[in-house]
Amino acid sequence: MHRRRRTALLLSAAITAAAPFLSACGSDAHPGAAAVVGGERITVSQLENRVNDVRAALRAASADEAQYERVVAQTGTLTRNTLNGMVLEKVLDQALEDAGVKVTRKEVQEYRSDLVEDEEGGAPALELTWLQQYHVAPEHLDESLRSDLEVQRLATALGVDANTPDGSTVFWQAMAKASEELGVDLNPRYGTWTVEVEKEGRVGLAEAKTPWVEEVTKAGTQEPA
Repeated sequence: MHRRRRTALLLSAAITAAAPFLSACGSDAHPGAAAVVGGERITVSQLENRVNDVRAALRAASADEAQYERVVAQTGTLTRNTLNGMVLEKVLDQALEDAGVKVTRKEVQEYRSDLVEDEEGGAPALELTWLQQYHVAPEHLDESLRSDLEVQRLATALGVDANTPDGSTVFWQAMAKASEELGVDLNPRYGTWTVEVEKEGRVGLAEAKTPWVEEVTKAGTQEPA
């Protein structure tokens, strides 16, 4: 088990303009929705609650108000990034279904236990690491860890090493196809959703960065080890 292994992808800031483009007005077609994915709503309230959980955890972890204000200043895109992750979680679930694989709750708990054992300071330190580095509130840690495992499981099903440029491309192509299957209607107040199946195979909210998908994109811009 790699210590604090993060085997998923961070969307590039620039998604090709030629990519197929999916968007919808949540205020008209889907009142109160931040996004609709495969007919399932992610409400503005759900998004705001997730962001507020992160803000509250960051405040609790700050030594004083001045430190918290500095942290807030560094997380100006938290809402967009959080929505990006929430949509991608659903896309990832579809990609796993397409590949015929799944991750169980027991596996998530075992993964969490392994990470706690590897983390100096135990469970509290693990929660703090995920909060500070990936902006995941403690109450949503299991969801983030599930995504980690799902990325690993999907990469295995695809027969690729997602930590290499070629493997990252194949992974993204599978994600892009899953996104097209589901259909993503995004409230335009948060930006636009883009899908590119060919070439590098990218999918996501343009210009958003999502904590749980960090390392694979890094691999895609580096020489494989």
